[in-house]
Amino acid sequence: MRYKDIVKSFNMPIAYYCMELRATFITNLKKYRKSNKLSQMKLAEMCNTSTSYIGEIEIGKKFPSVEMIQRIASALDVAPYKLFMTEEDFNKVEVPSELKKSLIENLQKTVAEIVEHDLSN
Repeated sequence: MRYKDIVKSFNMPIAYYCMELRATFITNLKKYRKSNKLSQMKLAEMCNTSTSYIGEIEIGKKFPSVEMIQRIASALDVAPYKLFMTEEDFNKVEVPSELKKSLIENLQKTVAEIVEHDLSN
């Protein structure tokens, strides 16, 4: 099979995944914008763009460049890749049990030190 034929055979799945990524991005953009209590106007100001452009992104009429995604992520105080993650993706992250145990122990120790410090003052 020639390269061109292979690429053609993937067009449908690629188009599907692109649409899914766009939908995920839009959902997360709205979620993070609202959780940060930002209007479209305020987000647009922070990204140095127009309110209508943010609105067009949120309804799926336009899609931002990589540079604009970075500006949006910075304004929302979130890592850019998180704008493309579904809830299912977040739940798939597995932490090895040994690391989880260590993190919990360190957290407990830190909390105990903070409480002890506050009680001694």
